[in-house]
Amino acid sequence: MSCCKKNENSFNEEQLARFAKAMGHPTRIEILCFLASMDSCYFGDIHQELPIAKATVSQHLKELKEAGLIQGEIETPKVKYCINRENWEKAKTYFASFFDTLNEKTICCK
Repeated sequence: MSCCKKNENSFNEEQLARFAKAMGHPTRIEILCFLASMDSCYFGDIHQELPIAKATVSQHLKELKEAGLIQGEIETPKVKYCINRENWEKAKTYFASFFDTLNEKTICCK
């Protein structure tokens, strides 16, 4: 059962939840910010650019890739990482639509 009103700007709740889960860690946000700041795909080891251990980077990249927010390809000896532009746009649209559909209450719990 959905708590959100459906309209012409509806979103896929399961996909939104996957995006939100993937973005639910500060390190993943830092990785996304880094990749989004690039004019093109990044070739190299992200752990050399950000103060994050190599094993930690790998796990976070895996989560972001599984959610579809980034894409990566192995091009020996390096790996190429990019924002997945199609899903990036979906995420922006889904989050905006989600917040737009919530009923705002004027009375707060105290």
